[in-house]
This record gives sequence, structure tokens and C-alpha cells, in this order.
Amino acid sequence: MWKLNESMLEGNEERGDGFLDDESDGFCSLSPMQRVYGFAACLVAGLVCMILSLIVFAKPIKFAALFTFGNVLAVGSTAFLIGPRQQIGMMFDSVRVYATSIYLGCVVIALICALWIHNKILTILAIICEFCALIWYSLSYIPFARRMVSGLMVRLWDTEL
Repeated sequence: MWKLNESMLEGNEERGDGFLDDESDGFCSLSPMQRVYGFAACLVAGLVCMILSLIVFAKPIKFAALFTFGNVLAVGSTAFLIGPRQQIGMMFDSVRVYATSIYLGCVVIALICALWIHNKILTILAIICEFCALIWYSLSYIPFARRMVSGLMVRLWDTEL
């Protein structure tokens, strides 16, 4: 496939931005429309997994595996639009490094509790923490959203996040 991609791009000075690297010499380069299709497919697959996980909610181990896989697909779908290097850079930016670390830790803990330990209570707790961490991580992309949520928490429950 790489040879085909190289032969198609030989002699063409205008190469698309690479998927893995900005200067990737045509390796895995995707057109803007292919990036949108990849993003949409990954996002839809993630959402389908999360919806299907609700069907097996009574079985926490299957629920955790499907829900976590759907979450990772949905979060990773933006790598098609901006590239994996920039995605990782944005995830570990100083603004959201703690939220990302907690989210990824909760993903690992949920999978360990579901697939290795087989403890339903710990799995549910890990999924709840994963979901809360995902919300907090997502709020970091919206200007002033974390501040508003913290203010709301102070007003409602006299505590701050």
C-alpha cells in the first residue's frame, strides 16, 4: 500500500499532510474528506458501542468493556481531524493534563476491574469515575466551562472542584 501511495504521489510536489506526522512523505496521508470520514466513522462506532453498553448494563463486566471501548473510540476520533501528535499534545497540555491523566487512569482501572478482577462494584465505581473525568476533560475545551461548573458546585453543594 505504501508503494502504491508513493507511486501515485511521485513527481507531485503537493502532498497532503500526513496522518502521523506533518512531514511524513506521503506515509498514511489522508485527504481532508478522508479525515472527515475517518472522524465520523470512529465517532459513530464509539457512540454505537456506548449505546450498546446500555443494553448490557445488568452485566457490569460487558458494560465496562463496551463503554470504555466506545469512550476511547470517541475521544480518539478527533485524531483523524488534527492528527495524533497534535491530539496527544492537546490532551497533555498544562490546562488538561490532570483531567487526561485521571481519565486514562480510570479507563485502565475500569478495564482491570472488569476483565481481570471481575468485581462488579469496583467496575461500576471505575466507570462512574471514568465518565466524570471524561466530562471534566471535555469541559477543558470550552472556554470558562470549568469555572462555571465550579461556581455551580459552590452554589449548590458548597464545595469546589
